[in-house]
Amino acid sequence: MTTTYDVIVVGARCAGSPLAMLLARAGRRVLLVDRATFPSDTMSTHLLHPPAVAALGRWGLLERLEATGCPPIGTYSFDFGPVTISGSPRPADGTATAYGPRRTVLDALLVEAAAAAGAEVREGFAVDEVLVEDGRVTGIRSGTVTERARLVVGADGRNSLVARAVQPVAYDEVPPLAPLYYAYWSGLPTHGFETYVRGEHGRGWAVLPTNDGLTCVVQGWPQSEFDANRKDVEGTYLRTFELVPEFAERIGAATRETRFTGTGNLPGYFRMPFGPGWALVGDAGYHKHPITAFGITDAFRDAEELAAAFGSEDAMAAWQRARDEESLPMYRLTADFATLEPPEPEMQALFGAMRHNGPAMDDFVSVMAGTLAPPEFFAPENLGRIMAGAGVR
Repeated sequence: MTTTYDVIVVGARCAGSPLAMLLARAGRRVLLVDRATFPSDTMSTHLLHPPAVAALGRWGLLERLEATGCPPIGTYSFDFGPVTISGSPRPADGTATAYGPRRTVLDALLVEAAAAAGAEVREGFAVDEVLVEDGRVTGIRSGTVTERARLVVGADGRNSLVARAVQPVAYDEVPPLAPLYYAYWSGLPTHGFETYVRGEHGRGWAVLPTNDGLTCVVQGWPQSEFDANRKDVEGTYLRTFELVPEFAERIGAATRETRFTGTGNLPGYFRMPFGPGWALVGDAGYHKHPITAFGITDAFRDAEELAAAFGSEDAMAAWQRARDEESLPMYRLTADFATLEPPEPEMQALFGAMRHNGPAMDDFVSVMAGTLAPPEFFAPENLGRIMAGAGVR
């Protein structure tokens, strides 16, 4: 077999472009392909938590993002009705700021960075077939064009063509939860990243500022209501805001600038992320419900770690173990949130104990921003301190 490339990356968005960029910077021969042309949009909650922003800083791309005029986000709030938990996250590598750039902006920036690093980029390139010879992935075919590589990486999302070709083992699967729909609004000021949860009504929504003075408002409801509500997405969406009159007044004074985008097909899973001649990164290898908006943050992390592990099966196995160990706590917490059910009594008591405890609220916000591991926050000794500080046994 003649190997033309070290790596072919299928999918050039938030997992594929950073991976191609990092491999090219390391001197690898990289081909990056995508059926889309850029800039182009894709369905996404598009929040970059501080760890993702720190990654852009390490890669020398943060100033380019800032130059797009995307507003920085310094605070997070979670309004559960009786209690609102709000605060500022701990820093990650010196960064405590989040951003919510449109994918038309972010993805184009990342593709350009991959090309500048030396990766060969082919836009509008639809892969028809993943080539497998003697049980090993060896390349791709698009029409009459065949390209080969030592490693073919699927960075092509939940419906990954590469994953379908290699049939990886899936584990820790979660069925689809909480269909999400969103639209962009003008004239809707925000207070950082805002989340509202009304579990007694099976509703939740989040608000984040983005490019061009727009605000993204994404809303979810129970999976059992998907078929009924999709018949009247706008009516369901707007009626939900009446659960918080102050927010209903704010959005009532705003203007919806886009159509609604959404889906009810949001399963959770881990997939075996590598095998003979192939690897999976981003949503192709691991997906959790977007209600906590970790897709891009996790994609950046996994792209960086896969680039470092390239060329060694032992390093790839270590990467999988690290990915799973780091991801599972937030994966499970996300699945709990995505049920959109009222918090358990113990959680309600914890929220009540935090309401006047600024450091505790900052720590909870840090969990939701990816800068504090859930096991550290939910450790019994930490919860004991919070409850004792509120005079609760």
